[in-house]
Amino acid sequence: MGIKDTFEKAKQLAEEHGDKTDQGVDKAAEAAKKRTGGKYDEHIDTARERASDSLRQRQEADQDDRKRER
Repeated sequence: MGIKDTFEKAKQLAEEHGDKTDQGVDKAAEAAKKRTGGKYDEHIDTARERASDSLRQRQEADQDDRKRER
C-alpha cells in the first residue's frame, strides 16, 4: 500500500467513522514517516495537524447542519 492509498483510506474512514478520523490520520502519517525514513517528519507532522483540524471542523459543521435540520 502506497502513501496515496493510505491517505485515501484515512479519508474513507473519516467519512464512515467520524470518531476514528484521528486514528486514520495518525496511521497515515506514521506510514509516510516510515516510507520517507524520517527525512520529512516535520512536514508530515504539519500535514497531520492540518488534516486533523480540517476534519474536526468539518465534523463540527456537519453536526451544526444536522441540528438546524431538526
